[in-house]
Amino acid sequence: MNDVTAPTAPANLAEVLALVAQDRQSVDELIRRRLASDVVLVNQIAQHIIGGGGKRLRPLLHLLSARAAGYSGNQHIQLAAVIEFIHTATLLHDDVVDESGRRRGQETAHQIWGNAASVLVGDFLYSRSFQMMVELERMEVMQILADTTNTIAEGEVLQLMQMGNADLAVDDYFRVISDKTACLFAASTRLGGVLAGLRASDCDLLADFGLLLGQAFQIADDVLDYQADHGTLGKNIGDDLAEGKVTLPLILALERTRGAQRDRLRQIITTGDGAGGIDEVISALAATDSLNDALAQARKLAQRAAAKLEILAPSAHRSALEILARYAVDRSL
Repeated sequence: MNDVTAPTAPANLAEVLALVAQDRQSVDELIRRRLASDVVLVNQIAQHIIGGGGKRLRPLLHLLSARAAGYSGNQHIQLAAVIEFIHTATLLHDDVVDESGRRRGQETAHQIWGNAASVLVGDFLYSRSFQMMVELERMEVMQILADTTNTIAEGEVLQLMQMGNADLAVDDYFRVISDKTACLFAASTRLGGVLAGLRASDCDLLADFGLLLGQAFQIADDVLDYQADHGTLGKNIGDDLAEGKVTLPLILALERTRGAQRDRLRQIITTGDGAGGIDEVISALAATDSLNDALAQARKLAQRAAAKLEILAPSAHRSALEILARYAVDRSL
């Protein structure tokens, strides 16, 4: 007789985290081991950003996707660590490019150790992630993650090209967030299906789930940039604007304003006067209801994401993925 009972479906983020607590602990232990370097500065910077908080959403999505797809081995632990290393490397490079002062509520690495050290440690994390990929000896896994890191790099360059572009179209915005952010979500969920041996079409649907969730997550972040306090987002209101990023709320506001107000918004964007013009931008966003409408688009993406999970058998882990789709938009869960 089997006395093992199926885990109860989680109802909130805390219960989602508890559902895979053992897997998450194994990932954390592996991350600490594989961060080790004989070069002291590498250890200092890597520990600064890896240990800087955050939900580790991408590794979490991978762990849950693998379990929801029926995987019972342990390679998902190593892959979750690889995914976190890739993500962390992008953050180190991002903060240098964006000249960001804060990340997850703490001073960014480049502010403390300088641009050169931050970029080089980002390179270390990329190379370490590929060392760990090779150890798994699975060509399909390496192909997915190699393609993903290449897409992320293209997304970074594309975003750089669009800085201060007051004519940025919605489609171009979605390409940026898909390449730069959502593609790693998609790889995280796809790889769960790959490890479990799902057929290619089902792995595609899991990847679609991750992509849509990642898009929703980024749009919600872009909304929070104009309304969240420092403690909620870990940075200051209007940081994206100050860095020259034109995001969905701002695109919608530009579409809905006319005359002098629209000219002023364009001037703030194109001249890089984000810090000085933040109050005017927030006023325009409120008058055009652009924040609410952007968030509504994020919710629709999250709902579309959850629908992709119908290929998986009902389980606590599938329910957890559904909750993460909601969490992408509603961070209070």
